[in-house]
Amino acid sequence: MHILILEDEALAAQQVVAFAIRAGLNEADLTVLRSIEKALAWLQGNPMPDLILSDIELLDGNVFALYERFQVTCPIIFTTAYDQFLLPAFRGNGIAYLLKPFTYEQFEEALTKYQLLRRNFAASDPAPPAGLSPALVQELSAALRQGSQPRYRQRLSVRVRNGLYVLQTDDVAYLQADEGVVFAVDGAGVRHPLTGTLTELEAQLDPTRFGRLNRSELVNVAFVERVEPYFNNRLVVKLRAGAVSLMTSAAQTPEFRRWLEG
Repeated sequence: MHILILEDEALAAQQVVAFAIRAGLNEADLTVLRSIEKALAWLQGNPMPDLILSDIELLDGNVFALYERFQVTCPIIFTTAYDQFLLPAFRGNGIAYLLKPFTYEQFEEALTKYQLLRRNFAASDPAPPAGLSPALVQELSAALRQGSQPRYRQRLSVRVRNGLYVLQTDDVAYLQADEGVVFAVDGAGVRHPLTGTLTELEAQLDPTRFGRLNRSELVNVAFVERVEPYFNNRLVVKLRAGAVSLMTSAAQTPEFRRWLEG
């Protein structure tokens, strides 16, 4: 059985792979892709997988843009954080979903349901089951748009020794890129390593809450205590958390002022 995993967060993808292997699947039968364009190219050049585990927000956009361009005929289990307004559409059309963050037990339950349906279907009809029809894609897309406001990440996945730690974005004082690794620093000053570049994370966070200070730092406005002028058109940004002071770059100062006042 070949499974296509569509997930843009590296840690989340690694967790899904680990869960699949724990459930008895072979790693060689798992394909992980992070973007719509790569997924489209893969689907066009390979046989239809037996199952797709699909996040909704990928690196280059909403995954329904993929399903509008390529008709998928295999079952899909969505791994999603879109709960309140999208789940009725899932339930109404019999599509399985895993609400992030999910446990191995929840993953195993969804996989077991799929395997049971697959066996029952094979016993009664050799034809492949239908996947996402164009009408169903439109319905799910419409349900997604009903949320009206842009959906920004509410939590970040942090790798720890025995799995993943979920860090709420409300608890992040600032993000800092250091020697190729981005760290989320919480209110207690603890540094949590993240996956992805600072630019990628910036695009996924609410811009009314997280503002750019310079090339290597973003700050959460909720933790800003005061701002003071500094030499060469820079600003010192003092945080409530741990008496930390950060600094804008001269080039970023005008934009930071606008953001802070907005």
